[in-house]
Amino acid sequence: MRSTVNRVLLALAGLVLVAVGGAVLAIGLGASVPSWSPWDGKTDVLLSAADRHRWRDEGWWWPVVIAVLAVLVVLALWWFFAQFRRGRLTEVLVDSGDGEGAQLRGRALEGVLAAESGELDGVARAQAMLTGRRTEPRARLRLLMEPHAAPLGTLNAVADGALAHARVSAGLDELPAEVRLKAVKHRAERVS
Repeated sequence: MRSTVNRVLLALAGLVLVAVGGAVLAIGLGASVPSWSPWDGKTDVLLSAADRHRWRDEGWWWPVVIAVLAVLVVLALWWFFAQFRRGRLTEVLVDSGDGEGAQLRGRALEGVLAAESGELDGVARAQAMLTGRRTEPRARLRLLMEPHAAPLGTLNAVADGALAHARVSAGLDELPAEVRLKAVKHRAERVS
């Protein structure tokens, strides 16, 4: 979801910047100015002296400007640092009992979860992803179900099988999981 939001925000920001930049460039090159435009022509400035001095003597003006700019900077920094967060867990910390610990690759555990879930009766395809922290991972499973599959039975089999095995093998107290079931698209059967 984060990549979709990023693409939409970047597309909107780019569209606004291209439109404003193109309009200013066209006016600067001497193109005719529409009647609703805030600029009169080639020699007009973006902010006149009167516009720059209009609010200067008001006591609320500068605190509001600084607050708005501070909020924009905080939002921009939050968005920037959010790009470095990984959605997928790269490693899981396993308690080896000797006080040291070991690291288990997240992709390996995901592969085992997907393979074991995919072997269940009625599951056409399984995908697994680990999120969270390396000491407290969370699992997300997506199962593509065959038409004859029983969702409740499959869900119980995943909880008692693949998820329990992963939790025990990684030495975790708990492994919260979100399992999404989706049916395979198929043609209706003919009854004659």
